[in-house]
Amino acid sequence: MPELIERISEKCDSSFYVFDVSELKKRIKFLREHLPPYAELCYAVKANPFISKEIENDVERFEICSPGEADICKTIGIDSKKMVISGIYKTPSVIEAMVSDESFKGIFTVESLRQYDLLCGLADKYDKTLEVLPRLTNDSQFGMDEADIEKIISERHNRSRLNIVGIQYFSGTQKTSLKKFRREIEYLSGFLAKLRESCSFEARELEYGTGFPVSYFTGDKLDENALLSGFSEILDELPQKPRIILELGRSIAASCGKYYTHIVDIKQNKGQHYALTDGGMHHIVYYGQYMAMKQPFVSVVGRDNAGADKQWTICGSLCSMNDILVKQISLPDLETGDILCFENAGAYCMTEGISLLLSRDLPAIYLVRENGDLYRIREPFETKQINTPVYEKL
Repeated sequence: MPELIERISEKCDSSFYVFDVSELKKRIKFLREHLPPYAELCYAVKANPFISKEIENDVERFEICSPGEADICKTIGIDSKKMVISGIYKTPSVIEAMVSDESFKGIFTVESLRQYDLLCGLADKYDKTLEVLPRLTNDSQFGMDEADIEKIISERHNRSRLNIVGIQYFSGTQKTSLKKFRREIEYLSGFLAKLRESCSFEARELEYGTGFPVSYFTGDKLDENALLSGFSEILDELPQKPRIILELGRSIAASCGKYYTHIVDIKQNKGQHYALTDGGMHHIVYYGQYMAMKQPFVSVVGRDNAGADKQWTICGSLCSMNDILVKQISLPDLETGDILCFENAGAYCMTEGISLLLSRDLPAIYLVRENGDLYRIREPFETKQINTPVYEKL
């Protein structure tokens, strides 16, 4: 990889991401091997849209949560049969365009009674049967209460153009408690049994967002093998199993990505060694990292054998007191021009940061395929194009 980073650095003198398809597919293989064979995988595109095409044949479904994600998946050629159109707000005109498109064969989640009525009206208007997944709430703004879902299902024969195939449920992220997984699965099993008894409804599938965790920081203690083994045992205990689809984003994508940023200045203030980078918190955001109170996995490219003999605080290029990437980390004696590598940057990091603050550029994105071919899949992007007022008089 150092040779590849050197190649990229010759073309790109600012921060960049690299996504490794071999690592991505290795990760999916690992999940397959540690989950029950009947469990299928749904990839949440929001975690990293740039790798979606690479795993089209490696997962059973793609979760799409916005019109933009839908356009991205259509542009890169994802089969609509593998799409579930999710999201708390479904823009009516966008949904109508999908329903009116004869080639579109995706599934729609239902987040509210209003969304249900929208889909019913469009199904009637275009004389089309739509497959839907009502979303069960996790006691948040997402999804619907049990009573609303029961109402929809009990009246399903009056709305025959909507084919209710099962239930969708998601309850959070970075979950490490097997007790919580057991409670959730027992709750879902009980609700499906209730629908079976009260509505004579047999769910054909359960899409479950597990929120499997990722170890982002050096102090994290996670025995993933034990967690996945315990989860699988709980899943096996389901008395009646519909088609089980596990919706994952972070757990699939995180390990395939690395973020690289250059040291552009070095200083010492009040006895503290500071290294300033051309990146910052607008580029790299880890779940749970607040003011660098946790240390991610960071290394200096090409300095693997150098002694980590000095304490550094790594700061980004934003004029903000919050732009601290790492505090008091042991690294070699840094120099301007050195490149820092941040691990596990394949999920959310490239999209979740405060990208428009100070109108700095977004980083380039590169992808390495399994055969070693290197692609640039996004050039550095000047956010000043977005932040410059145009004064269009109306």
